[in-house]
Amino acid sequence: MKLASFAIAVTLAFTPTVIFAQSAPNLPDPTINQRKENQQDRIAQGVKSGELSAGQTARLEHQEAGINKEERGMRAQDNGHLTSQDRKVINHQQNVESRRIYRDKH
Repeated sequence: MKLASFAIAVTLAFTPTVIFAQSAPNLPDPTINQRKENQQDRIAQGVKSGELSAGQTARLEHQEAGINKEERGMRAQDNGHLTSQDRKVINHQQNVESRRIYRDKH
């Protein structure tokens, strides 16, 4: 009896999660957005610690803005979605930008 009650409770607890997960494709890609946040945090930390000059910061921010603009354009072409090729391109651009941040900070 207790096992059956537990199974029902677990099923009811996870049902909203499953329903939400199925409707999630309309949301922005969490990996891309998390990397954006992480890179912005790394730039801010470099400014705060003095590792990045004003010119370096401006250049990095300009490059980040370019990546964001290109992502918006890609999404506009595909009704708000990114294709797997779009994700590869953005991921590559974020990798290059990450290396720039590292190089400028060291």
